[in-house]
Amino acid sequence: MPASRRHHRALAVFVNGLGILAAVPALPAATPTTRAEAAPAVTTPASPPARATPTGPAATPLPTGPATPMATPQPAGHAPPAAPGAAATGAVIPVPPGMPAPGMATTANPGSPRPAQPVTVTVAPAGTPVPGYRIQLRNDSGFPLDTTVRQELPAGASPTAVSAGGRAIRSAGNGTAEVTWRLRLPARSTTTLDTALAATPPGTSVTAPACAFTSDGNRPYDCATATWQAAAAPATRVEEAAPAWRRPPILAAALAALLVIAGGGLWWGQRARRRRSGVEPTGAAPTVVGSPTYAGGAAAPGGGTVYPRPAAPGGSGRRRTPPVWMIVGVAAAILAGVVFAAGWTATQRVAAIDTTKQPTSGAWMGRGATGSVGVPLRENAFEFTVYRVACETAGGTGRRCHATVGVRNLTPEQQAWHGELQRAYLPGGNWVSTDEPATRLANLGRDVFAQPVAAGNRVVLPLVFTLNGAQKPKQLELRSGVFSAGVRVDVP
Repeated sequence: MPASRRHHRALAVFVNGLGILAAVPALPAATPTTRAEAAPAVTTPASPPARATPTGPAATPLPTGPATPMATPQPAGHAPPAAPGAAATGAVIPVPPGMPAPGMATTANPGSPRPAQPVTVTVAPAGTPVPGYRIQLRNDSGFPLDTTVRQELPAGASPTAVSAGGRAIRSAGNGTAEVTWRLRLPARSTTTLDTALAATPPGTSVTAPACAFTSDGNRPYDCATATWQAAAAPATRVEEAAPAWRRPPILAAALAALLVIAGGGLWWGQRARRRRSGVEPTGAAPTVVGSPTYAGGAAAPGGGTVYPRPAAPGGSGRRRTPPVWMIVGVAAAILAGVVFAAGWTATQRVAAIDTTKQPTSGAWMGRGATGSVGVPLRENAFEFTVYRVACETAGGTGRRCHATVGVRNLTPEQQAWHGELQRAYLPGGNWVSTDEPATRLANLGRDVFAQPVAAGNRVVLPLVFTLNGAQKPKQLELRSGVFSAGVRVDVP
């Protein structure tokens, strides 16, 4: 065989071999199954949720010192489902950054939110003459949890009675106080806490939110708020005097005076016009001084005469005009009145503008709202509730303030929000946005702003603001979007 044919045949065989290798699909690599996957799953009947009964297990107050992890023995083959971010003892454990917070939509399925937290909180005002609250903590998990419960009290309020295990801590800076409990919640149980505050003036309302945190007191499980409303005092009816222009006697007297003045003005004008025309008010023709009296005239006895009587010189027919000084004075007075009325109206409208109030119309979407800590405030898409604002005591550069915020999506669609739009305002007027790296660290590595809030769901999470100096934020501004009117929360 010639050499050229041998080369061509070898090349054809090589090309055909490459085509066969490319056509054959790659076989999947066999993955060895672990012993846990090979073993059949062991299922145990779930115990029904325990109701709040006196015979159920009670929450055990923990010592006030630093929390230490406690081991809970479990039967072999029965591993309880661990809650995201919390171990069986309530200690914080690392959570993968991709795991969304409860209530936030997942990337794969945006419509389905994550399961709720294992601990839920409800707060209700007590029906007492003095401010009082009943806090219920529900542990829905199948294992005990160590929790730290904090109830924020408004400025000036002081607790008079606290459930066993709780203690009141008062802040020296702003006069606010909080009640703290360290509890161990039994599995599938409900724990009730009670607080009572000092009496308040009639007709006032007191709002006191409460939150359940993990054992270290940093990450909130759940929060709730309630407002105690005092019974309104019987209102004494006070008869307010009507303005002068609304009193009938004064109106009648003013009308009568106006008619008298108008009548007098008309009479005086008529008299002056007759005098200018040369006719006396009595109707007789005026007598010209110095004119001779003719025989048979009107003034002579016996009647008239055939000779015509010379006409009496009449008055001048020139029209009288008002003086120039009067015209100028009246015009100046009218102009001054118009200028004064315009200036007064503009001043009143400018004074009515509240520069600290959020815009409620125009290019902004929705209506803004302003409230205090613990009060739910609604804007265009979200309902924000600030439950707690705590700042580090050490001053200087990089002092962090943690705000526990509840966000509820009021729209039928998932909504995203942004950390740059959440601000903390200082007393001097300066503001800082959310410290996103610190916020991610406080949320166990989750980027809460990268995950939208599912429709109709609510999340409770901490936001971190980094400040320079010893000043505490005076107000928090929270909004769902760039063009949203947002809400403002006054920080005590």
